[in-house]
Amino acid sequence: MSRPIFSSQVAAFRLARQHLNGKGRANVVTLCRDVGGVQAQVSSAAELQLWARNHALTGAGIQAALWNQRTLVKTSLMRQTLHWIPASEFSLYIAALQRSRLAFLRRIMWKYASVAPRQIDTLTAAIVEALADGPLTRRELAERITPRVSKQVRKWMKIAWGIMTVRPALVEGLICYGPDRGPEPTFVLADRWLPGQKEVDEAEAQRFLLRRYLSSFGPAALRDFCKWAGLPVRETASVWEDLRPELIEISVEGRESWLLRRDQAALENSQGDEPQLRLLPSFDPFLLGHAAKDHIVEARHYKRIFRAGARVSPAVLLGGRAIGIWSHTRGAKSLLVEVRPFAALSKPVRARIEEEATSLARFLGAPLQLSIAR
Repeated sequence: MSRPIFSSQVAAFRLARQHLNGKGRANVVTLCRDVGGVQAQVSSAAELQLWARNHALTGAGIQAALWNQRTLVKTSLMRQTLHWIPASEFSLYIAALQRSRLAFLRRIMWKYASVAPRQIDTLTAAIVEALADGPLTRRELAERITPRVSKQVRKWMKIAWGIMTVRPALVEGLICYGPDRGPEPTFVLADRWLPGQKEVDEAEAQRFLLRRYLSSFGPAALRDFCKWAGLPVRETASVWEDLRPELIEISVEGRESWLLRRDQAALENSQGDEPQLRLLPSFDPFLLGHAAKDHIVEARHYKRIFRAGARVSPAVLLGGRAIGIWSHTRGAKSLLVEVRPFAALSKPVRARIEEEATSLARFLGAPLQLSIAR
């Protein structure tokens, strides 16, 4: 039987698990671990996702974790998008997502260029061999692998050159991203960049991924997990059933969802103190964790945050609810932060926005110029 829980408790629980409650100073690896990876299609937005959770971080420290210490790794994961995750969990994420994503790639490569599975294998082998000498950019990879692949693969490279050509090797976990070379990213062999990775069973890896998701985004339903992970429901239902003994059904003001049993006490004891205000950047994990978004934003403002083309606007979050959108532009002498609230703001809320914007300007190393629209 489900246990009734108030939405305010759920918000407090999720904010705490997402490190958005203003408490603690977790390092970059812990943050990426606890939110199930930060989306890094745009690296600057990924940095701000981490800053939003720990204002003491620096851009230099984040970059060092990626490229010097290699405690974080950048690769293509959930929803076919780039993420930063802890390097120690690389093989778990790869094993959980690999089969489904590789099947998807095979379908679209056959549909648009008649590329057969064996030709994809040849492409992947050529990429791995080319990277044996060290990091290469996309252009450098193209020069080396084009003579070795079939005409169908060359057709695919013309149609979808970029990450789509190297994605089969990324999906299999054979390669990952290396440090940028000027404006271009590079690719490296994963077993050289991240030594010591262990092979993981797919079912075990998918249970790990589901536990990680529910720990950060619960209470949630199966369709929420599938939306977040980019996995079909038909392929994921069995994993959900395998984990069911570890789950408890929760009724959040009439809506049925599920939580890890080990988190039940934490949820029931969650209560919001003074609502925390955060400037969430584009594609923040908190905004992407569930299929429905009514717990975050009113329906009339939905399209101001979740826009066409899968774009997600930066949001002003107060106590787990979006109260506006914001943007920032770096000028010659200052950082312009523009806030567009959904309704009139009280003086205390305006003061908190100014405090957050000041921290953002400090993080980005520029004097603040703040504009809050009426």
